[in-house]
Amino acid sequence: MKLEGMTTWVAAAALGIATLAMTPTSAAQAGEAQAGETHVASDRLAPGDGRFVFDDWAGPALRIWTHAPENVGPATPIVIVMHGRGRDADRYRDEWRDLAEQHGFILAVPEFDAERFPGANAYNHGYFRDKQGALRPRPQWSFSAIEPLFDDLKRRSGSQVEGYGLYGHSAGAQFVHRFVLLTPDARYRVAISANAGSYAFPDLTQNYPFGLEGAPVEAAGLEAALQKPLVLLLGTADTDPAHPSLPHGRNADAQGPHRLARGEAFHAAGQTQAERSGVRFGWRVTYAPGIAHDNGGMASFAAPILAGQAK
Repeated sequence: MKLEGMTTWVAAAALGIATLAMTPTSAAQAGEAQAGETHVASDRLAPGDGRFVFDDWAGPALRIWTHAPENVGPATPIVIVMHGRGRDADRYRDEWRDLAEQHGFILAVPEFDAERFPGANAYNHGYFRDKQGALRPRPQWSFSAIEPLFDDLKRRSGSQVEGYGLYGHSAGAQFVHRFVLLTPDARYRVAISANAGSYAFPDLTQNYPFGLEGAPVEAAGLEAALQKPLVLLLGTADTDPAHPSLPHGRNADAQGPHRLARGEAFHAAGQTQAERSGVRFGWRVTYAPGIAHDNGGMASFAAPILAGQAK
């Protein structure tokens, strides 16, 4: 901030007051740079590992964990990766780092911390309703952070790409496929939902989050979402019905005994709905042979698709 007409000591005092006024959350988010990580005052995205606080949206400030290749240009792809229920965005960045270098894309992992985005409703279900069930303003949905984050990444990096790759694993995969269903106008080139534990089936008569009844989507929006480039990336070994983080209950278990079966059932339901609506079906299933419930294992299959180098 420019402090015109103030003496040096007054400016310094004002800066000190501003520093003391930081909330604990914002101070923790700013944090200290970790080993090998770039964390500077400049808002340019430097090569290598980095981190910054993103607050250019209507929701709480988000810590963004990044990795950028050495030579970023106007055509460098941007990939946004969604973490799982552990909210460990730093681990996801680290597991994707080498793939970002290998395939030459800018990697960004937003951290939706459990304090300000508690539970599945506030993160992977989109946070479009509050605890009392009232509809929240659309700009404050957790889904609504992604598009302005993409614009911010373009500004910081100099990339001029028109769309981004979006990937999520586990709870992040729940975020991604519901994001596709509820934000059909988003600018992603491809979205990958990898090993979700449960799904919002494309059914306007089944209650959300297992269907779309009660969600802010109508028939036209659903038809648009069915035509979008959504990839269901499924690990062929993610078949443990007793996995500790696999959702259970009447609605979840009706989708299948394990994640592999549930992903296939979700894709089949989408295809049926597209045929019933008379629209082109844009979703597809891709398999990761021998991979169980492991983001690092799934990432190597997802990265070429996100970078536009494979189908």
